[in-house]
Amino acid sequence: MATISNSMPISQKRFSSATITRRNSSSTKHHHSSLKCSYVSRSDEDPPQTKENQSQFKQLRSVACGVLAVWAVTAASPVLGANTRLPPLSTEPNRCERAFVGNTIGQANGVYDKPLDLRFCDYTNEKSNLKGKSLAAALMSDAKFDGADMTEVVMSKAFAVGASFKGTDFSNAVLDRVNFEKANLQGALFKNTVLSGSTFGEAQLQDAVFEDTIIGYIDLRKLCTNTTISEDGRATLGCR
Repeated sequence: MATISNSMPISQKRFSSATITRRNSSSTKHHHSSLKCSYVSRSDEDPPQTKENQSQFKQLRSVACGVLAVWAVTAASPVLGANTRLPPLSTEPNRCERAFVGNTIGQANGVYDKPLDLRFCDYTNEKSNLKGKSLAAALMSDAKFDGADMTEVVMSKAFAVGASFKGTDFSNAVLDRVNFEKANLQGALFKNTVLSGSTFGEAQLQDAVFEDTIIGYIDLRKLCTNTTISEDGRATLGCR
């Protein structure tokens, strides 16, 4: 119930109940939210209102409905992080080989023509088939890319929680909004690499090389809180 009052007596205006209904089925795991926000006026009881008061009340009503709508969407949205609810593992026989083709559309925004499920795949020391590929929105958790050449790869909005990238070469790559939480990035090379919006919570970054890395100020501050980054790495990044 949302009630907002102004200079008019409370009896002159009322909101009908603004209801938020969320249905969560454990079997389908689908969320459904509906929001109803309306104004009820009873002409047989309420005295006439001035145009100014009506206009002010409509504005307040819009604000209230907007706040409720934002709450409904936020409450129904899943939490993005290590505990994000992911789709079932793909049963496609050659799903790991699809990384060698990558996605063909929407590189910057993580839009894909077909989802890339690379979870638990092993690309250790892969030196040729991943270079320059678009892996937008790829699911990479618990996959191995140790020693792989991933130069010029595009990984916009990839989910790489718990993946291993030990000694991986990310030179000239676009790692935009990638979730590297709890990933192993020891000795990874980030040379002229875009790291905008990417997160490294609890990631292992020992001996990782940061050279001419492109990263925003706020993202840099978050990255610098990772205590596994070497002194040389911190100096290169400009951590304070």
